[in-house]
Amino acid sequence: MGRSTTTLLFCQLLATAHSFNLGTIFKPPTFQAGAGKSNNLANEEAVLLQQISGTANGKNADIETQARVLSLVRKLETSAQPSPSLLSDPKEAKILDGDWFLQYTAPSDIENVDADEKWTATADEAKITTSKAGLQGAVSGGGIPVDASNNVAKQTFDLESQRVTNEIKTGLGLVIVGGPFRQSPNVPLRAVVGFDTARVGPLDISFLFDIRAKIKGSYDSGWVETTYVSDSVRIGRGNKGSMFILTRDRDAVN
Repeated sequence: MGRSTTTLLFCQLLATAHSFNLGTIFKPPTFQAGAGKSNNLANEEAVLLQQISGTANGKNADIETQARVLSLVRKLETSAQPSPSLLSDPKEAKILDGDWFLQYTAPSDIENVDADEKWTATADEAKITTSKAGLQGAVSGGGIPVDASNNVAKQTFDLESQRVTNEIKTGLGLVIVGGPFRQSPNVPLRAVVGFDTARVGPLDISFLFDIRAKIKGSYDSGWVETTYVSDSVRIGRGNKGSMFILTRDRDAVN
């Protein structure tokens, strides 16, 4: 395998790994796992999914569409915040367990566009970069974007083993990356992921994460905050300045 091919594999791998990131006066109600959701929330979810349909995982979303999507996302995030114990209470965490499908990726905020209330990360994690990637319908590693507009990435939370796995089909085959996750000590709803396993088709290239960990001094590769979750829709914000919308149903979005 040539050096350029190995570099491409490494960048593709890191791209997939990263994809798979309140006021005290008024505190919105929290959404308790297993409590069900109101008709109003269900309707808002339906409007959101309709809005992102046909955007090719956000790649074809123009500025106006991105702004509308962010407005709908903020409405859900502020109407029904997840419980702070979502990642620490096994009963509540069950709502995260299993497969989720990535339907939309876009920046968490839009440059030069005013918003009533922008989402911002409240704390940093040691050895994890927070430089914005500006992702839209793609994931990126090492400055090389990987198009995700024609494929649906799958993310699996395994609560029993406390691991998360991301899968996406690429021109190089099925890329699978995974690793343990833990609750951030800084932000209760933030899952910090340390990827340690990687395969491209039949090729095991997990050693790349070992090399990265030796250079960085940690396996921690990224984090994602769950800002809204129901039995059918999950919204997350990542350390690279991206917002993600995932669904339980792979075909929930056209």
